[in-house]
Amino acid sequence: MTPTQSDLTHWKPRALPGAVTLSGRTVTLEPLSAAKHAADIWRSVNGHDEVWTWLGDGPYSNEAQLEEAIAAKEFGTSARFFALVPAATGQAVGYASLMRIDAANGVIEVGNVLFSPVLQRTPAATEAMYLMARYVFEDLGYRRYEWKCNALNLPSRSAAIRLGFTYEGTFRQHMVIKEQNRDTAWYSMLDSEWPARKQAFENWLSPENFDAQGQQRNALARSNGASD
Repeated sequence: MTPTQSDLTHWKPRALPGAVTLSGRTVTLEPLSAAKHAADIWRSVNGHDEVWTWLGDGPYSNEAQLEEAIAAKEFGTSARFFALVPAATGQAVGYASLMRIDAANGVIEVGNVLFSPVLQRTPAATEAMYLMARYVFEDLGYRRYEWKCNALNLPSRSAAIRLGFTYEGTFRQHMVIKEQNRDTAWYSMLDSEWPARKQAFENWLSPENFDAQGQQRNALARSNGASD
């Protein structure tokens, strides 16, 4: 059973995220591998340098450079990266990570998210975020799940609210990224909130929530108490 605020006297440190595969109806998350995924990811982002705007690395001028960067992520020890593989194609079209891991206090962040244009604004993208949150809360038993982004990144801020995170404030002059100041907007989701967030995710992801043209019938943001 996932610990909540009501039973913190029984809290014990949690395990680190592992090299697991997370499977959903529309997408599978696999441990990121340069050998397996770099070529597919390169094809999905080549010519779309805008996808790197808010990330700490990229854009890359060729596949070899991207493969080297992915290898560094694959073998790094500070974050656990997953390749995002939609069921429709079986090819990786992005990645995301669990990072800034504080197992002793049960705190972890989802970040370093790269969605290629083919993945953006799709059920597979939303399901990927659902699968990661479910893994954090239900399999690992963490208490707090964080989302942070550049305060100027309005799409990321909207996504955080849509996915059920709560805005907590902005850390001014928090970081320097690509030689530019970054004020960081902080969001969180708690274990006590997860059951309601999980239900909202599953209701939205249900095939019955989409019409014959693939358009949603009910918005996820509305289910999480935000405006559409």
